[in-house]
Amino acid sequence: MSLRYFTPTNTIEHLYEIKKSKFIARVTMIENRSAAMDFLQQAKADYPDAKHYCWAYLLGSPQQPLSQAFNDDGEPSGTAGKPILNILNHGDIGDTMIIIIRYFGGIKLGAGGLVRAYSTASQQAIGLITTQEKVPMLQAHLQMDFSLENTCRHQLNLLQANIIKQQYDTGLNIEIKLPVQHSETLKCFCLARKIKLEMED
Repeated sequence: MSLRYFTPTNTIEHLYEIKKSKFIARVTMIENRSAAMDFLQQAKADYPDAKHYCWAYLLGSPQQPLSQAFNDDGEPSGTAGKPILNILNHGDIGDTMIIIIRYFGGIKLGAGGLVRAYSTASQQAIGLITTQEKVPMLQAHLQMDFSLENTCRHQLNLLQANIIKQQYDTGLNIEIKLPVQHSETLKCFCLARKIKLEMED
């Protein structure tokens, strides 16, 4: 079963500065890798003279990610992308990308200093976003006799289901999207009234 988690509702930019180096963190909601790469290209276009564009993203729930990736973009291995991803892995926010645009200030921070800087910039930026709960949905198809239409529609409304498509044939066919948490209730309802039910994730 899909896990409930939060997603960003806004895109933010936050500046963290240490020893004259600037770490500009950008956070946004993404739905796939393509959107992540578009967000990265926009950062490069907005700050064409930056030294590094380090990033990480996580799709799905932080507890069980569907996909995740990171990139150090020329920083010493493990000092940038991984610390950014670590912030995402240990929070409750998914479908999220963090990019940190770095301007070198002339003073080397060392490996430990870089890890702390990228972690701090990421953590501070995440703290500034607003979020909303992502409710996992599943799709279902119902087939029933016309006499059950009003009863079924009332039940679907109570279960917060969205009707995607309906078709009147020898009976009524309805396609819906339903919060996963209500799936068992729907199964019992359909079984009791001999409504044919097919579910898919």
